[in-house]
Amino acid sequence: MTPGGKALAEFVAEATEILDALGRDLLALDEARGQEADPEHINGIFRAAHSLKGLSGLFGQERISHLAHAAEDLLDRLRLGRLTLDDGVLDTLVDALDTFQALLGEASRSEEGPELSQRTRDMEDRMARLGSPPPAVEEDPLERLELDATVRAVFTEYEEHRLRENVRRGVALWRVRAAFDLTDFDQGLADLNARLKPLGEVISTLPSSRPGGANGIAFDLIFGAKVDARALEDGLRGSPAELAPLSVRPPEAGSAGPASGVPRPREDAEVLLPDVDDDGADEDAEAEVETTSLATVPAHPGPGAQRMRAVAPPATVVGLQAAASAPIPAGRPKAEETSMRSLTQTVRVDIGRLDGLINMVGELLLIKANLQRLAETSRQDGTVALSKLFGQELSRETRQLERKLEALQEGLLEARMVPVGQVFDKLARLVRKIAREAGKEIDFVSSGGEVELDKLIVEELSDPLMHLIRNAIDHGAEGPESRLSAGKPRRATVRLRAEQKGNHVVISVSDDGSGIDEVRVREVALSRGLVTSSQVSEMTRRELLNLIFLPGFSTRSSVSSLSGRGVGLDVVKNNLGNLSGIIDVWSERGKGTAFHLTLPVTLAIVRALVVGVSGRTYAVPLNSVLEILSVQPRDIRTVERREVLDLRGQTLPFLRLGRLFHLPEREVNRHFVVVVGLAQQRLGIAVDELFGQQDIVTKPLGGRLSRVKGISGATDLGNRRTVLVLDVAELLEEGIAHERRRA
Repeated sequence: MTPGGKALAEFVAEATEILDALGRDLLALDEARGQEADPEHINGIFRAAHSLKGLSGLFGQERISHLAHAAEDLLDRLRLGRLTLDDGVLDTLVDALDTFQALLGEASRSEEGPELSQRTRDMEDRMARLGSPPPAVEEDPLERLELDATVRAVFTEYEEHRLRENVRRGVALWRVRAAFDLTDFDQGLADLNARLKPLGEVISTLPSSRPGGANGIAFDLIFGAKVDARALEDGLRGSPAELAPLSVRPPEAGSAGPASGVPRPREDAEVLLPDVDDDGADEDAEAEVETTSLATVPAHPGPGAQRMRAVAPPATVVGLQAAASAPIPAGRPKAEETSMRSLTQTVRVDIGRLDGLINMVGELLLIKANLQRLAETSRQDGTVALSKLFGQELSRETRQLERKLEALQEGLLEARMVPVGQVFDKLARLVRKIAREAGKEIDFVSSGGEVELDKLIVEELSDPLMHLIRNAIDHGAEGPESRLSAGKPRRATVRLRAEQKGNHVVISVSDDGSGIDEVRVREVALSRGLVTSSQVSEMTRRELLNLIFLPGFSTRSSVSSLSGRGVGLDVVKNNLGNLSGIIDVWSERGKGTAFHLTLPVTLAIVRALVVGVSGRTYAVPLNSVLEILSVQPRDIRTVERREVLDLRGQTLPFLRLGRLFHLPEREVNRHFVVVVGLAQQRLGIAVDELFGQQDIVTKPLGGRLSRVKGISGATDLGNRRTVLVLDVAELLEEGIAHERRRA
């Protein structure tokens, strides 16, 4: 079955959410490099693969379903201890995730290319062949655990494996019994699990052999504690839990010690062998999910689920290196051809926010009814319309309408907001791959993932950030030996950070590498005819560094597999310009480079300052306006052939908007100067008139008009008059360059 348009969109949205969760769990595994993997993370990845297999099978996506089945088999071997989590396994899982995303991309376009189909089959074979089971041990550690055989018989294979691992490692095991009332036992059990999770591992949850009373139910939780008995008792104080230790006999002399492995089969092994249903799913795995579902939140909520947002930690650090790994199958697309954009425009909204919006709409309907009543009254009796009472009532309803519309606007904007961590997680996964291909050792540090931006801005931001991080690894970070010889740590650091600053968000991408060679930048710019010698001699250091954003600029003499093709940074700047953003670069030779991106929180509805220039009207986004000045022509002076103003001891570049747009200039006794700024850049824009503030919705300009410098779009001011909206980010760049060219 092939899903129709709406069904396909729902499938893509749900599958994208599953893959995003998969990516986060793989990132957590990568963070734990060199440590014992958290079984909950591995089990979460296994459940995600199982969910993806069922979902894709339901929608007739056979290629995704088959690959998910292969991934599920691999993860089942991993979670049952039959496979060791090493770099080869982790690389394979990351590459499989990339293949899933490529398949989902083709599915969203209703395509099925032969190259990707072959890549999928190669990935399935790679996962099937991967690894070998650890060597078997002579002794089954579970034989040393004094646990009733009837309880042992109901354990799933996964629960037996986790119990065996805890016994083998000498973890203190406890039976935690708790009785709850039937009316709220699910919440009580969830609360108990939440208390236990920081203290150790809940291995199994079983109905207790002792009843919970006439109106109650009791459970026995088999628990492996990471803390001592006193800390465990303190953690459970105030809960209905009763603790009882489980005895474990010491290993016999000469038996296998702490070696990990698969135990020899027992005589009753057939009781524990998993049944396989008709789609190949492990019923024991499903039983395990069912057992724990009362105490855990679903990893992948369905379309009707309410949104649950987790607060990101202050910083996430991922250690990455060029580790030996399984070969990448032939036919795999190059990394630079992959886009980081999401395949769906779906945004999950908390039901509470929707309730608030619906209530506001109801209040707007009441205001509408009152306005209709007033209009009808005025039509029936014209004299009433002129009365003072009528005017007061009309004014009151108008103010109410304005307040409710502002609240509705704010609520709708909040509904569009998503954390930038959605992109950060994808980039963290990408860094591992790039570091491996470049042969470098990288620590990737991200922070500020909880900062929110408009969903559409976040999507458009994905690819520019990918370009910057790729450049940081390929151009900025040195190889391990070069760093050691320069007195630096062997591993380079690449940082990604987001920070809210008023109505803007600043995202920085930095590295501690070699920095930008200014001499080399000057030589390349001159040799390629991008600037003249006289222009270079007048450039500030910042202007010289900004030459790297020119189309076709590259300091690389050879092309690498990652970058150095003469494209990338100019694309980054153009994409940010389309978002009314700006990019700034800092670099110091031998210490590193940082790119700072300043972006508006949203582009949907903004407050604007309406101004007049040479008889034409323009709108300036108010979130970029710092202040408004009134200056005399004599206050404008020329420094190095550029017009500037003195603003509280600082030199402010001055731009005549009429001159930039080739409009006839008027002789005036004074100028209104709108001071705008983004990041560290400031500019004074000369205008003739100020008409006040207004909320605007910017619409893009099509065709040739979309390429007009300094204009981001158009808007209707409400009097059926269309005006152009100024692009402040582009004016900051174009205005300074215009004055230089004019000189």
